[in-house]
Amino acid sequence: MPKTESLTDFYRQKKIPAPDNLQHDLGHFNVFNMANCMVNGRPTMSYSRRDFYKVSLIRGKNLYHYADRTIVTEGNTLMFFNPQVPYAWEGLSDDKSGFFCIFRESFLMDIGRHPLRDLPMFTAAGIPSYNLDRALVAQVAALFNKMLAEINSDYRYKYDLLRNYLMELIHIALKMEPSEKLYQHHDAKSRITAVFTELLERQFPIETPQQQFRLRSASDFAGELSVHVNHLNRAVRDTTGKTTTAHISERIASEAKALLRHTNWNVAEISYSLGFEEASHFNNFFKKHTNMTPTAFRAV
Repeated sequence: MPKTESLTDFYRQKKIPAPDNLQHDLGHFNVFNMANCMVNGRPTMSYSRRDFYKVSLIRGKNLYHYADRTIVTEGNTLMFFNPQVPYAWEGLSDDKSGFFCIFRESFLMDIGRHPLRDLPMFTAAGIPSYNLDRALVAQVAALFNKMLAEINSDYRYKYDLLRNYLMELIHIALKMEPSEKLYQHHDAKSRITAVFTELLERQFPIETPQQQFRLRSASDFAGELSVHVNHLNRAVRDTTGKTTTAHISERIASEAKALLRHTNWNVAEISYSLGFEEASHFNNFFKKHTNMTPTAFRAV
């Protein structure tokens, strides 16, 4: 798996001068016109995690590799990316107009009722893309243009305004989400399920063959949560309709697909990193969940 791209890497790859205080700027924010960030007329984006958040307005037809998923976007799309999920972008049309902003989580610290990573567009298993109609795309483009104007201004409190503009982008997407996805935990079962999901996602992505998936069973998670395994299983099943084991297995299968597709690790290395004692056990697991062997999946 490629190493995590830092802000320093981002500015170097885009051939954009980095701010002087970048190494000490924990609340970093910047905004760009996409057309000004092409290298040799093409976007440069390798498949990897970033250690910063990103919000983009993209136009035309594009292909995003997002974790183990491939997302095709057409027209005007608002995209959200987070440090938990590796991704890459391929432009499939000549339209390279658009905007994007990058920021660290601390830039929005203490703003809003929900932690940034709990919002639907920023969770590892969430929906990162939102198709915009004509009215919404005009509203989003206007916000990005306000950001571009403000970032270059001498206004003393410009970053307060920029936070407000960024939060408005987030709320545009939130209004397009069903209200039940806003993670308002009304009972103990939903809270336990949310913490279980967070613990599961926190172990991914696997970035080196030496990194190993540690919590692999319902009992492992119950121990971390200090609850009885039966209580955890009932809470997860009642909240999601699926068993704890099914969630864990689906996430392992999802990560296995990403590793097979985007790394050159051999099957034994992938097997070890996902916590299997023998490569044959991994082969059986993968075939059970995909109807293909790991080698066959990689060859497709």
